[in-house]
Amino acid sequence: MVKCNHDQVKRLQKVLQREKDPTVRQRIQMVLLREDGKTQPKIAELTGVSLSTVNRAHMAYDNGGVNALRPKPTGGRRRENMTLGEEKAFLAKFAKAAGAGELLNIGELKSAYYEEEIGHPTSNSTVYDLLARHEWRKLMPRPFHPDRDIEAQEAYKKRGFAMM
Repeated sequence: MVKCNHDQVKRLQKVLQREKDPTVRQRIQMVLLREDGKTQPKIAELTGVSLSTVNRAHMAYDNGGVNALRPKPTGGRRRENMTLGEEKAFLAKFAKAAGAGELLNIGELKSAYYEEEIGHPTSNSTVYDLLARHEWRKLMPRPFHPDRDIEAQEAYKKRGFAMM
């Protein structure tokens, strides 16, 4: 536990007055309460957070100062297989056929994506999301249902046309 000097306490109080983010304000208050001589369990009770949250705020301030109390930015594509530029380059291989008005076979695209680019299995939705991100629309429908019954289809053709 690092004790703050008088100047650091004054600076923390000024930052607390200017800070708009409620999470950062609460963390600054935790540090200031420590400087007032409160224990971590008492600070946790006063601020309505867990003891580990108080401990993390104190350790963050001790190791990095006021800036360490700010939350780390989140967001973006953290689970991306390729960057947007790499995706554009990958889709450029299929752009000529798509530009000619041909439909894109998702099976071919998926196998190329899996085998050439990322090197691990992926779901169809990943490939569809890739296409949606780059505003590709024309996809070739599958040629037949995977659970089709050929005998039933043939029987229907014979009966259906015989009734006409």
